[in-house]
Amino acid sequence: MTLTDLHPLEQTALKQLALSVSKVFVTGAGGFLGCAICQRLLAAGIEVVGFARSHYPKLVELGVDMRQGDISDYDSVKQAMTGCDLVFHVASKAGVWGSKQSFYSPNVDGATNIVNACKALDIHNLIYTSTPSVTFAGADENGINESAPYASQYLNYYGESKAIAEKNILAANTASLRTTALRPHLIWGPNDPHLVPRVVERAKAGRLKLVGYQDKLVDTIYIDNAAYAHILAAVDLVAAAKCAGKAYFLSNDKPITMAAMLNKILACADLPPVTKRVPAGVAYAAGVVLETLYGWLNIQQEPIMTRFVARQLSTSHYFDISAAQQDLGYQPLMSIEQGMQKLKLSLSR
Repeated sequence: MTLTDLHPLEQTALKQLALSVSKVFVTGAGGFLGCAICQRLLAAGIEVVGFARSHYPKLVELGVDMRQGDISDYDSVKQAMTGCDLVFHVASKAGVWGSKQSFYSPNVDGATNIVNACKALDIHNLIYTSTPSVTFAGADENGINESAPYASQYLNYYGESKAIAEKNILAANTASLRTTALRPHLIWGPNDPHLVPRVVERAKAGRLKLVGYQDKLVDTIYIDNAAYAHILAAVDLVAAAKCAGKAYFLSNDKPITMAAMLNKILACADLPPVTKRVPAGVAYAAGVVLETLYGWLNIQQEPIMTRFVARQLSTSHYFDISAAQQDLGYQPLMSIEQGMQKLKLSLSR
């Protein structure tokens, strides 16, 4: 990827960032979003130090200085961050199933380590990749903005741990360490290792169903737009710092029904649309039973249905992103339709 491969607005933002920073630390560099951020930084001539649990030869080939380690190990994190002047903390354990410790160690302890290392190394700018799940308690979210409170209770440890991490990172914001949190919702696109393959796999196995008989609206965000928003946040932090101490919802700013989104993905994979439905109450009850059973039997594999998934698939999730538009200058550069064209091309290879 070169600068000329990117949208002119992305080129402008990256050139601005390159004037202020020279060496950037990216946790979760081997992930979907982390890799997209790394590619853009490299295109702007910015040195990138990537941090991940596994080895990623492709990132090394691109020019990323990859450091392998555990985000919950402070010494490893601090050593890898030495010499950097800005941090994108993208890494986290995602998912809907697992023990409390398996989420808290990377998500909560990891975020604490990042903050402490920034302070110890005199790094002044930290962008945290959060999630809209921090506000989700199982009910509809119809066009909410950042004034919405954190959930009073969570349906899984992922949302709970990310909320604690976000609170801690925003609370760490000071004149000497500027922090911000971004909440992209349902990131997708070519090479997506999560949403797209999960939908396609379940459809091929005949296990993909719509939950509920009401088609609720959801927000999504194309990968390029999510990466662009992170670059904009970095540009603002090192300059005006309007976003310092704040969280921002991010999306393609075009709510779509879950059925329509799933069927667009299926069409890209040349698969028939999903039409089968299961009542929302039945799905939730199945989640309760399966979570209880798996807990009793200490089964590590994710159940086919959980309470969180049942609620996620049967409620609305779309957000007012005017704060990101005003403070960061964010706007989606790639529409859902354009993104689907790129996704289809990637799946046909």
